[in-house]
Amino acid sequence: MLEVIILAAGQGSRMQSRLPKVLHLLSGRPLIHYTLDAARAAGANHIHVVVGCGADAVEAAVQAPDVQCHLQAQQKGTGHAVQQAIGACHPDSTLLVLFGDVPLVSDTTLQAVVAAAESGIAMLSAEVEDPSGYGRVVRDDQGDFLAVVEHKDASTAQHQLREINTGVLASRASLLKDWLSRIQNNNAQSEYYLPDVLALAKADAIAVSVVVSDRALDTLGVNTPQQLEYLERQHQQVLADQLMACGVLLADRARLDIRGSLRCGRDVSVDINVLFEGQVVLGDEVTIGAHCVIRNATIEAGVQVRPFTHIDGATIKAGAEIGPYARLRPGTEIGEQAKVGNFVEMKNVSLGTGAKASHLTYLGDATVGAWSNVGAGTITCNYDGANKYRTELGEGVFIGSNSTLVAPLSVAPGGFVAAGSTITDDVASDQLAVARGRQSNVDGWQRPTKTTDEA
Repeated sequence: MLEVIILAAGQGSRMQSRLPKVLHLLSGRPLIHYTLDAARAAGANHIHVVVGCGADAVEAAVQAPDVQCHLQAQQKGTGHAVQQAIGACHPDSTLLVLFGDVPLVSDTTLQAVVAAAESGIAMLSAEVEDPSGYGRVVRDDQGDFLAVVEHKDASTAQHQLREINTGVLASRASLLKDWLSRIQNNNAQSEYYLPDVLALAKADAIAVSVVVSDRALDTLGVNTPQQLEYLERQHQQVLADQLMACGVLLADRARLDIRGSLRCGRDVSVDINVLFEGQVVLGDEVTIGAHCVIRNATIEAGVQVRPFTHIDGATIKAGAEIGPYARLRPGTEIGEQAKVGNFVEMKNVSLGTGAKASHLTYLGDATVGAWSNVGAGTITCNYDGANKYRTELGEGVFIGSNSTLVAPLSVAPGGFVAAGSTITDDVASDQLAVARGRQSNVDGWQRPTKTTDEA
Protein backbone atom coordinates (compact mmCIF):
# COMPACT_ATOMS: atom_id res chain seq x y z
CA MET A 1 0.00 0.00 0.00
CA LEU A 2 1.27 3.47 -0.90
CA GLU A 3 0.52 6.41 1.38
CA VAL A 4 1.61 9.97 0.62
CA ILE A 5 2.35 12.83 3.00
CA ILE A 6 2.19 16.28 1.42
CA LEU A 7 3.80 19.10 3.39
CA ALA A 8 1.66 22.24 3.09
CA ALA A 9 1.95 24.04 6.42
CA GLY A 10 4.12 27.02 5.49
CA GLN A 11 2.88 30.55 4.98
CA GLY A 12 5.45 31.39 2.35
CA SER A 13 6.52 34.76 3.73
CA ARG A 14 8.49 35.61 0.58
CA MET A 15 5.27 35.55 -1.42
CA GLN A 16 4.24 38.71 0.50
CA SER A 17 0.66 37.46 0.57
CA ARG A 18 -2.03 36.59 3.10
CA LEU A 19 -2.89 33.56 0.97
CA PRO A 20 -1.16 30.32 2.01
CA LYS A 21 1.57 29.57 -0.49
CA VAL A 22 0.14 26.24 -1.68
CA LEU A 23 -3.13 27.99 -2.64
CA HIS A 24 -1.51 30.37 -5.10
CA LEU A 25 -2.61 29.58 -8.64
CA LEU A 26 -0.66 27.90 -11.41
CA SER A 27 -2.57 27.87 -14.68
CA GLY A 28 -5.74 28.65 -12.78
CA ARG A 29 -5.41 25.89 -10.15
CA PRO A 30 -3.94 25.90 -6.61
CA LEU A 31 -0.37 24.62 -6.51
CA ILE A 32 -1.28 21.80 -4.15
CA HIS A 33 -3.86 20.39 -6.57
CA TYR A 34 -1.03 19.44 -8.92
CA THR A 35 0.76 17.61 -6.10
CA LEU A 36 -2.45 15.76 -5.24
CA ASP A 37 -2.84 14.75 -8.89
CA ALA A 38 0.74 13.47 -9.04
CA ALA A 39 0.26 11.47 -5.84
CA ARG A 40 -2.86 9.80 -7.17
CA ALA A 41 -1.25 9.11 -10.55
CA ALA A 42 1.68 7.48 -8.74
CA GLY A 43 -0.75 5.06 -7.13
CA ALA A 44 -1.46 6.57 -3.70
CA ASN A 45 -4.11 4.71 -1.71
CA HIS A 46 -4.32 7.43 0.92
CA ILE A 47 -3.02 11.00 1.11
CA HIS A 48 -2.11 12.94 4.26
CA VAL A 49 -1.78 16.72 4.04
CA VAL A 50 0.09 18.55 6.79
CA VAL A 51 -1.48 21.99 7.24
CA GLY A 52 -0.50 24.97 9.36
CA CYS A 53 -0.77 28.57 8.18
CA GLY A 54 -4.22 29.12 6.73
CA ALA A 55 -5.15 25.59 7.78
CA ASP A 56 -8.90 26.00 7.25
CA ALA A 57 -8.47 27.32 3.72
CA VAL A 58 -5.99 24.61 2.77
CA GLU A 59 -8.19 21.88 4.25
CA ALA A 60 -11.15 23.18 2.25
CA ALA A 61 -9.07 23.19 -0.94
CA VAL A 62 -7.86 19.59 -0.60
CA GLN A 63 -11.02 18.00 0.79
CA ALA A 64 -11.58 14.58 -0.79
CA PRO A 65 -12.44 11.03 0.34
CA ASP A 66 -8.80 9.92 0.04
CA VAL A 67 -7.33 12.94 1.87
CA GLN A 68 -6.77 13.38 5.60
CA CYS A 69 -5.36 16.61 7.07
CA HIS A 70 -3.03 16.97 10.07
CA LEU A 71 -2.21 20.22 11.86
CA GLN A 72 1.36 21.37 12.42
CA ALA A 73 0.65 24.15 14.91
CA GLN A 74 4.28 25.26 15.08
CA GLN A 75 6.62 25.06 12.11
CA LYS A 76 9.72 23.31 13.43
CA GLY A 77 11.03 21.90 10.17
CA THR A 78 10.18 19.28 7.59
CA GLY A 79 10.97 16.36 9.88
CA HIS A 80 8.64 17.75 12.52
CA ALA A 81 5.95 18.23 9.86
CA VAL A 82 6.08 14.59 8.78
CA GLN A 83 5.82 13.52 12.43
CA GLN A 84 2.37 15.16 12.60
CA ALA A 85 0.99 12.72 10.04
CA ILE A 86 3.04 9.56 10.28
CA GLY A 87 1.12 8.23 13.28
CA ALA A 88 -1.95 7.88 11.04
CA CYS A 89 -0.05 5.79 8.47
CA HIS A 90 -0.04 2.00 8.44
CA PRO A 91 3.37 0.77 9.64
CA ASP A 92 3.79 -1.58 6.69
CA SER A 93 2.82 0.92 4.00
CA THR A 94 5.32 2.55 1.70
CA LEU A 95 5.36 6.22 2.56
CA LEU A 96 6.13 8.92 -0.03
CA VAL A 97 6.79 12.49 1.12
CA LEU A 98 5.96 15.36 -1.26
CA PHE A 99 5.72 19.14 -1.10
CA GLY A 100 2.65 21.23 -1.86
CA ASP A 101 4.75 24.01 -3.38
CA VAL A 102 6.56 21.76 -5.89
CA PRO A 103 3.62 21.19 -8.22
CA LEU A 104 5.00 19.71 -11.44
CA VAL A 105 6.88 16.63 -10.29
CA SER A 106 5.81 13.82 -12.62
CA ASP A 107 4.09 10.64 -11.54
CA THR A 108 6.69 8.65 -13.52
CA THR A 109 9.46 10.16 -11.40
CA LEU A 110 7.55 9.43 -8.21
CA GLN A 111 6.97 5.82 -9.24
CA ALA A 112 10.72 5.47 -9.74
CA VAL A 113 11.35 6.76 -6.20
CA VAL A 114 8.76 4.40 -4.73
CA ALA A 115 10.27 1.44 -6.62
CA ALA A 116 13.77 2.34 -5.38
CA ALA A 117 12.51 2.39 -1.77
CA GLU A 118 11.79 -1.35 -1.87
CA SER A 119 15.40 -1.98 -0.84
CA GLY A 120 15.35 0.53 2.03
CA ILE A 121 14.85 4.27 1.63
CA ALA A 122 15.00 6.37 -1.54
CA MET A 123 15.36 10.07 -2.23
CA LEU A 124 15.00 12.23 -5.32
CA SER A 125 17.90 14.46 -6.35
CA ALA A 126 18.72 16.62 -9.37
CA GLU A 127 21.67 18.39 -10.95
CA VAL A 128 20.99 22.11 -11.24
CA GLU A 129 22.94 25.08 -12.55
CA ASP A 130 22.27 27.21 -9.48
CA PRO A 131 21.96 25.11 -6.28
CA SER A 132 21.67 28.14 -3.98
CA GLY A 133 19.25 27.55 -1.12
CA TYR A 134 19.01 23.79 -1.65
CA GLY A 135 20.43 21.03 0.49
CA ARG A 136 23.46 19.41 -1.20
CA VAL A 137 23.85 15.69 -1.78
CA VAL A 138 27.24 14.60 -0.48
CA ARG A 139 28.78 11.43 -1.95
CA ASP A 140 31.94 9.46 -1.17
CA ASP A 141 34.84 8.87 -3.54
CA GLN A 142 33.00 5.93 -5.08
CA GLY A 143 29.95 8.08 -5.75
CA ASP A 144 27.80 6.47 -3.08
CA PHE A 145 25.46 8.55 -0.94
CA LEU A 146 26.84 9.92 2.33
CA ALA A 147 24.44 12.64 3.50
CA VAL A 148 22.36 15.69 2.70
CA VAL A 149 23.71 18.97 4.04
CA GLU A 150 21.38 21.95 4.15
CA HIS A 151 22.60 25.11 2.41
CA LYS A 152 22.99 27.11 5.62
CA ASP A 153 24.99 24.30 7.23
CA ALA A 154 27.17 23.50 4.20
CA SER A 155 30.88 24.21 4.02
CA THR A 156 32.44 26.33 1.31
CA ALA A 157 33.41 23.18 -0.59
CA GLN A 158 29.93 21.71 -0.26
CA HIS A 159 28.43 24.92 -1.63
CA GLN A 160 30.16 24.06 -4.91
CA LEU A 161 28.18 20.82 -5.25
CA ARG A 162 25.42 20.99 -7.85
CA GLU A 163 23.46 17.87 -6.94
CA ILE A 164 20.60 18.97 -4.73
CA ASN A 165 18.05 17.24 -2.57
CA THR A 166 14.51 17.83 -3.81
CA GLY A 167 13.02 16.76 -0.46
CA VAL A 168 11.05 13.92 -2.03
CA LEU A 169 11.71 10.59 -0.37
CA ALA A 170 10.08 7.21 0.17
CA SER A 171 10.44 4.52 2.82
CA ARG A 172 8.48 1.95 4.78
CA ALA A 173 6.42 3.92 7.31
CA SER A 174 7.67 2.03 10.37
CA LEU A 175 11.32 2.70 9.51
CA LEU A 176 10.68 6.37 8.79
CA LYS A 177 8.80 6.80 12.07
CA ASP A 178 11.75 5.37 14.00
CA TRP A 179 14.29 7.60 12.26
CA LEU A 180 12.14 10.69 12.79
CA SER A 181 12.12 10.01 16.54
CA ARG A 182 15.93 10.11 16.49
CA ILE A 183 16.72 13.22 14.46
CA GLN A 184 18.12 16.29 16.24
CA ASN A 185 17.75 20.02 15.67
CA ASN A 186 21.37 21.02 16.25
CA ASN A 187 21.67 23.05 13.08
CA ALA A 188 21.68 26.69 12.00
CA GLN A 189 17.87 26.84 11.90
CA SER A 190 17.26 24.79 15.07
CA GLU A 191 14.82 22.74 13.01
CA TYR A 192 14.19 19.05 12.55
CA TYR A 193 15.27 18.32 8.98
CA LEU A 194 13.61 15.44 7.19
CA PRO A 195 16.74 14.61 5.11
CA ASP A 196 18.58 13.79 8.35
CA VAL A 197 16.77 10.43 8.32
CA LEU A 198 18.92 9.46 5.33
CA ALA A 199 22.12 9.57 7.40
CA LEU A 200 20.39 7.59 10.16
CA ALA A 201 19.33 4.97 7.63
CA LYS A 202 22.90 4.68 6.39
CA ALA A 203 24.14 4.33 9.99
CA ASP A 204 21.61 1.52 10.47
CA ALA A 205 23.01 -0.23 7.38
CA ILE A 206 19.79 0.39 5.46
CA ALA A 207 20.35 0.99 1.76
CA VAL A 208 19.87 4.60 0.62
CA SER A 209 18.95 4.82 -3.05
CA VAL A 210 19.21 8.10 -4.95
CA VAL A 211 17.00 8.66 -7.98
CA VAL A 212 18.46 11.48 -10.04
CA SER A 213 15.88 13.43 -12.04
CA ASP A 214 16.85 14.85 -15.42
CA ARG A 215 13.53 16.69 -15.71
CA ALA A 216 13.71 20.33 -14.59
CA LEU A 217 10.03 20.58 -13.69
CA ASP A 218 10.43 17.84 -11.07
CA THR A 219 12.40 20.21 -8.86
CA LEU A 220 10.94 23.66 -9.50
CA GLY A 221 9.29 24.97 -6.34
CA VAL A 222 7.60 28.26 -5.51
CA ASN A 223 8.85 30.61 -2.82
CA THR A 224 8.48 34.02 -4.49
CA PRO A 225 6.18 35.68 -7.03
CA GLN A 226 9.07 35.60 -9.49
CA GLN A 227 9.39 31.85 -9.13
CA LEU A 228 5.64 31.40 -9.56
CA GLU A 229 5.69 33.47 -12.76
CA TYR A 230 8.68 31.51 -14.08
CA LEU A 231 6.97 28.20 -13.34
CA GLU A 232 3.80 29.45 -15.03
CA ARG A 233 5.68 30.26 -18.22
CA GLN A 234 7.49 26.92 -18.19
CA HIS A 235 4.24 25.06 -17.67
CA GLN A 236 2.51 27.01 -20.44
CA GLN A 237 5.33 26.06 -22.80
CA VAL A 238 4.74 22.40 -21.98
CA LEU A 239 1.01 22.77 -22.63
CA ALA A 240 1.68 24.55 -25.92
CA ASP A 241 4.05 21.79 -27.01
CA GLN A 242 1.40 19.18 -26.23
CA LEU A 243 -1.15 21.04 -28.36
CA MET A 244 1.22 21.43 -31.31
CA ALA A 245 2.19 17.75 -31.07
CA CYS A 246 -1.51 17.01 -31.69
CA GLY A 247 -1.60 19.31 -34.73
CA VAL A 248 -2.91 22.55 -33.26
CA LEU A 249 -1.54 25.59 -35.08
CA LEU A 250 -0.40 28.26 -32.63
CA ALA A 251 0.60 31.67 -33.96
CA ASP A 252 2.97 32.13 -31.00
CA ARG A 253 3.38 29.52 -28.30
CA ALA A 254 4.67 32.20 -25.91
CA ARG A 255 1.42 34.17 -26.19
CA LEU A 256 -1.05 31.50 -25.12
CA ASP A 257 -2.43 30.79 -21.64
CA ILE A 258 -4.39 27.71 -20.62
CA ARG A 259 -5.91 27.82 -17.15
CA GLY A 260 -7.81 24.58 -17.04
CA SER A 261 -8.44 21.90 -19.65
CA LEU A 262 -8.34 22.45 -23.43
CA ARG A 263 -9.27 19.68 -25.87
CA CYS A 264 -8.88 20.30 -29.58
CA GLY A 265 -9.90 18.52 -32.78
CA ARG A 266 -7.94 18.50 -36.02
CA ASP A 267 -6.79 21.61 -37.90
CA VAL A 268 -7.52 24.02 -35.06
CA SER A 269 -5.72 27.37 -35.22
CA VAL A 270 -5.20 29.81 -32.37
CA ASP A 271 -3.90 33.35 -32.84
CA ILE A 272 -1.90 35.42 -30.33
CA ASN A 273 -2.84 36.40 -26.77
CA VAL A 274 -5.69 33.92 -26.33
CA LEU A 275 -6.72 32.84 -22.82
CA PHE A 276 -8.54 29.56 -22.16
CA GLU A 277 -10.07 29.01 -18.72
CA GLY A 278 -11.98 26.13 -17.16
CA GLN A 279 -13.13 23.31 -19.43
CA VAL A 280 -12.92 24.21 -23.12
CA VAL A 281 -13.50 21.95 -26.14
CA LEU A 282 -12.70 23.04 -29.70
CA GLY A 283 -13.94 20.95 -32.63
CA ASP A 284 -12.25 20.33 -35.97
CA GLU A 285 -11.21 23.38 -38.02
CA VAL A 286 -12.11 25.90 -35.34
CA THR A 287 -10.33 29.24 -35.71
CA ILE A 288 -9.73 31.45 -32.68
CA GLY A 289 -8.74 35.05 -33.41
CA ALA A 290 -6.32 37.18 -31.43
CA HIS A 291 -7.01 38.49 -27.91
CA CYS A 292 -9.95 36.22 -27.12
CA VAL A 293 -10.95 34.94 -23.66
CA ILE A 294 -12.79 31.61 -23.71
CA ARG A 295 -14.05 30.01 -20.52
CA ASN A 296 -16.04 26.80 -19.95
CA ALA A 297 -17.20 26.57 -23.55
CA THR A 298 -17.84 23.98 -26.23
CA ILE A 299 -17.15 25.22 -29.75
CA GLU A 300 -18.04 22.82 -32.53
CA ALA A 301 -16.45 22.18 -35.92
CA GLY A 302 -15.77 25.01 -38.33
CA VAL A 303 -16.64 27.86 -35.98
CA GLN A 304 -14.81 31.14 -36.52
CA VAL A 305 -14.22 33.20 -33.40
CA ARG A 306 -12.91 36.60 -34.42
CA PRO A 307 -10.58 38.83 -32.36
CA PHE A 308 -11.40 40.34 -28.95
CA THR A 309 -14.33 38.01 -28.30
CA HIS A 310 -15.24 36.87 -24.76
CA ILE A 311 -17.04 33.56 -24.39
CA ASP A 312 -18.09 32.26 -20.97
CA GLY A 313 -20.26 29.22 -20.33
CA ALA A 314 -21.57 29.03 -23.90
CA THR A 315 -22.04 26.35 -26.54
CA ILE A 316 -21.47 27.25 -30.18
CA LYS A 317 -22.70 24.88 -32.87
CA ALA A 318 -20.91 23.99 -36.09
CA GLY A 319 -20.23 26.66 -38.69
CA ALA A 320 -21.20 29.67 -36.60
CA GLU A 321 -19.36 33.00 -36.77
CA ILE A 322 -18.67 34.97 -33.61
CA GLY A 323 -17.24 38.47 -33.20
CA PRO A 324 -15.17 40.50 -33.33
CA TYR A 325 -15.81 42.12 -29.96
CA ALA A 326 -18.70 39.82 -29.08
CA ARG A 327 -19.52 38.68 -25.55
CA LEU A 328 -21.33 35.41 -24.91
CA ARG A 329 -22.27 34.87 -21.28
CA PRO A 330 -23.39 31.75 -19.38
CA GLY A 331 -26.37 29.81 -20.66
CA THR A 332 -25.97 30.89 -24.28
CA GLU A 333 -26.26 28.43 -27.15
CA ILE A 334 -25.48 29.54 -30.69
CA GLY A 335 -27.00 27.43 -33.46
CA GLU A 336 -25.35 26.08 -36.59
CA GLN A 337 -24.35 28.73 -39.15
CA ALA A 338 -25.62 31.48 -36.86
CA LYS A 339 -23.82 34.80 -36.67
CA VAL A 340 -23.06 36.98 -33.68
CA GLY A 341 -21.34 40.17 -34.78
CA ASN A 342 -19.37 43.02 -33.30
CA PHE A 343 -20.38 44.50 -29.95
CA VAL A 344 -23.18 41.98 -29.40
CA GLU A 345 -23.75 40.65 -25.88
CA MET A 346 -25.87 37.61 -25.04
CA LYS A 347 -26.78 35.90 -21.79
CA ASN A 348 -28.99 32.84 -21.37
CA VAL A 349 -29.94 32.97 -25.04
CA SER A 350 -30.71 30.31 -27.61
CA LEU A 351 -29.87 31.63 -31.08
CA GLY A 352 -31.31 29.30 -33.69
CA THR A 353 -29.77 27.86 -36.84
CA GLY A 354 -28.75 30.57 -39.29
CA ALA A 355 -30.05 33.37 -37.08
CA LYS A 356 -28.16 36.66 -36.97
CA ALA A 357 -27.45 39.40 -34.49
CA SER A 358 -24.77 41.29 -36.33
CA HIS A 359 -24.25 44.62 -34.57
CA LEU A 360 -24.50 46.50 -31.28
CA THR A 361 -27.17 44.36 -29.62
CA TYR A 362 -28.00 43.00 -26.16
CA LEU A 363 -30.08 39.84 -25.88
CA GLY A 364 -30.80 38.39 -22.44
CA ASP A 365 -33.11 35.52 -21.46
CA ALA A 366 -34.28 35.04 -25.02
CA THR A 367 -34.97 32.43 -27.66
CA VAL A 368 -34.35 33.46 -31.26
CA GLY A 369 -35.73 31.10 -33.89
CA ALA A 370 -33.90 29.79 -36.93
CA TRP A 371 -33.08 32.26 -39.71
CA SER A 372 -34.32 35.23 -37.72
CA ASN A 373 -32.54 38.57 -37.96
CA VAL A 374 -32.02 40.96 -35.05
CA GLY A 375 -31.10 44.46 -36.22
CA ALA A 376 -28.41 46.75 -34.87
CA GLY A 377 -29.08 48.51 -31.57
CA THR A 378 -31.78 46.05 -30.44
CA ILE A 379 -32.10 45.22 -26.74
CA THR A 380 -34.27 42.87 -24.76
CA CYS A 381 -35.59 44.44 -21.55
CA ASN A 382 -35.56 41.26 -19.52
CA TYR A 383 -35.35 42.66 -15.97
CA ASP A 384 -37.97 44.77 -14.18
CA GLY A 385 -35.82 45.46 -11.13
CA ALA A 386 -36.99 42.36 -9.30
CA ASN A 387 -37.57 39.50 -11.75
CA LYS A 388 -36.34 38.40 -15.15
CA TYR A 389 -38.58 37.47 -18.07
CA ARG A 390 -38.03 35.80 -21.42
CA THR A 391 -38.40 37.03 -24.97
CA GLU A 392 -39.48 34.41 -27.50
CA LEU A 393 -38.82 35.08 -31.19
CA GLY A 394 -40.05 32.45 -33.63
CA GLU A 395 -38.45 31.31 -36.88
CA GLY A 396 -37.93 33.86 -39.62
CA VAL A 397 -38.61 36.86 -37.40
CA PHE A 398 -37.20 40.23 -38.43
CA ILE A 399 -36.40 42.81 -35.76
CA GLY A 400 -35.62 46.24 -37.16
CA SER A 401 -32.69 48.30 -35.90
CA ASN A 402 -32.90 50.22 -32.63
CA SER A 403 -35.82 48.19 -31.32
CA THR A 404 -36.61 47.65 -27.64
CA LEU A 405 -38.28 44.35 -26.77
CA VAL A 406 -39.93 44.48 -23.34
CA ALA A 407 -40.29 41.00 -21.82
CA PRO A 408 -42.28 38.91 -21.32
CA LEU A 409 -42.82 39.03 -25.06
CA SER A 410 -43.49 36.69 -27.93
CA VAL A 411 -43.04 37.35 -31.64
CA ALA A 412 -44.52 34.49 -33.65
CA PRO A 413 -42.76 32.96 -36.69
CA GLY A 414 -42.59 35.41 -39.56
CA GLY A 415 -43.35 38.42 -37.37
CA PHE A 416 -41.79 41.77 -38.27
CA VAL A 417 -40.86 44.65 -35.95
CA ALA A 418 -40.26 48.04 -37.52
CA ALA A 419 -37.05 49.89 -36.76
CA GLY A 420 -37.08 52.17 -33.74
CA SER A 421 -40.03 50.43 -32.07
CA THR A 422 -40.60 49.73 -28.38
CA ILE A 423 -42.59 46.48 -28.36
CA THR A 424 -44.58 45.55 -25.25
CA ASP A 425 -47.32 43.34 -26.76
CA ASP A 426 -47.03 39.99 -28.51
CA VAL A 427 -46.74 39.98 -32.31
CA ALA A 428 -48.53 37.33 -34.37
CA SER A 429 -47.23 35.64 -37.51
CA ASP A 430 -46.95 37.88 -40.56
CA GLN A 431 -47.79 40.98 -38.53
CA LEU A 432 -45.82 44.22 -38.71
CA ALA A 433 -45.42 45.83 -35.29
CA VAL A 434 -44.76 49.55 -35.27
CA ALA A 435 -44.46 51.31 -31.92
CA ARG A 436 -42.95 54.76 -32.32
CA GLY A 437 -44.13 58.36 -32.31
CA ARG A 438 -45.31 59.82 -35.61
CA GLN A 439 -42.83 62.12 -37.35
CA SER A 440 -43.74 65.77 -37.58
CA ASN A 441 -41.83 68.17 -39.88
CA VAL A 442 -42.02 71.89 -39.06
CA ASP A 443 -41.81 74.18 -42.08
CA GLY A 444 -39.74 77.35 -41.90
CA TRP A 445 -37.78 76.16 -38.92
CA GLN A 446 -35.03 78.58 -37.89
CA ARG A 447 -31.89 77.15 -36.37
CA PRO A 448 -31.16 78.73 -32.94
CA THR A 449 -28.34 81.26 -32.82
CA LYS A 450 -25.88 81.97 -30.06
CA THR A 451 -26.51 84.96 -27.82
CA THR A 452 -23.61 87.38 -27.25
CA ASP A 453 -22.03 86.88 -23.84
CA GLU A 454 -22.51 89.86 -21.58
CA ALA A 455 -19.33 91.71 -20.55
